[in-house]
Order: sequence, then C-alpha cells, then structure tokens
Amino acid sequence: MSSHAATSTQAIEWSGGLEDAWSSFATFIPKLVAFLIVLFIGWIIARVVAGVLGKVLERLGFGRLLDKAGLSRFFSQSSFTPVGLICKLVYYFILLIALQLALTAFGPSNPVSDIINDIVNFLPKAVVAIVIIVIVAAIANAVKDILRGVLGGVSYGEVLTNIVGVFILALGVIAALNQVGIATTVTMPVLITVLATIGGVIVVGVGGGLIGPMRQRWEGWLSSIESETRSAKDSGGEASGHSSV
Repeated sequence: MSSHAATSTQAIEWSGGLEDAWSSFATFIPKLVAFLIVLFIGWIIARVVAGVLGKVLERLGFGRLLDKAGLSRFFSQSSFTPVGLICKLVYYFILLIALQLALTAFGPSNPVSDIINDIVNFLPKAVVAIVIIVIVAAIANAVKDILRGVLGGVSYGEVLTNIVGVFILALGVIAALNQVGIATTVTMPVLITVLATIGGVIVVGVGGGLIGPMRQRWEGWLSSIESETRSAKDSGGEASGHSSV
C-alpha cells in the first residue's frame, strides 16, 4: 500500500514538472518571437537610416571638411572612408537601441539590458566628441593658414604657428574628453590653462610679430605709390616738352 502511494506521488511530481516545463516553454516562445520581430524591424531601420545618412553627408561635403581638418590622412590605409565609418557607427547604434527594446520582451531588467543601456548612453557622447575634434581640427588648420600668411616674414613665424595650432587642437581634445566624462576633474584645470596660454601666445607673440610685417608692407605700398607718381610726372613732363617743340 505504501509503495503504491509512493509511486502515485512520484507520478504526480513528474506530471507537475512536465506541466511547469511546458508552461515555461509556452511562455518563452511568444517572448522569443516578439524579441526577433523587434530586432528585425530595428535592423531594417538601421540599414535605411545609415544609407540615407551616407548620402546626406556626401552632399554636405563631410569628406572635404575632414580634408580641411587634416584628418583624412588617418583613413588612407583604412578600408573605411570617414563617411562610411560614421554610417557604420550610426547603424550599430540603432541596432543596439533595437536590441535594448527587444530584450524588454524577457523582462524589464536583466544584466544584458543594463550593459546595453550603458553603451547606448555612451555612444551619443562619443559621436559628439568626435564631431568636436573634427571641427576644432578644421579651425586649427584655418588659423595656421592665416598665421602663416601674416607671419611669413618672421623667423619664428612657423614655430609660433605650429604652437598655436597644437594648443587649439589640445583645446578640442580636452573639450571632447569632458563631453564623454573622462577625467573631468583633471581636464578642466588643463582646459583653463590652455585657454590662458593661447590668449598669451596670441597677444604677445602674434601682436609682436605683426609689427614688423605690417611696417614692411606699408613701406612697400608707399614706395610703390611714390614710384608710380614719379613715373606719371616724368611722362607728363616729356609730353609737355614734345608739345612745346
């Protein structure tokens, strides 16, 4: 009698276990289907957005901006173009967002979702930091071209131009690091120091360097005007002499 009762108990336990397993499996299948559907839709959106973004950046001349910034040389040995790299970043960023949304099908909170949330929150800051560096590098190159034209006649002009360019680029790198939140307690004092140094270099170095070149240019302009005036007088005197004869 007792053995029969034990057998019945085991059968009930096995039956309950199978029912629980089937219930878990039946609950998991709709979640998996929802996960795959959301991920598939996100993949389609990522492809479309990346393609449109690539065409827009090409029309806006983003490659030319990188050429002016002097950053295109870093892609000379790479299989990616600058526009292609940005499109890939946007593509995977949208995929991560889709994966983040898809994982909510298995529950509002899980370790994988937490990791993806951190990545999704970091990527926009990283993109903004890259844009800051590109723009600042373009500004640094433009300032260097201007200073080369102004300080071309000064012996230390090229050195001063390179110093100013490096400081401007360092300013952009520090601002980019602050954007992504890397060592802000260290970069903020450095940022203030860089700003003060740039101001001092521009005021003292460029201000002093402008005196000599501008004096030379004024002397050249005055000499040219004087010689042209003398030539005009001489030609006028010769014309009056011929007419009197």
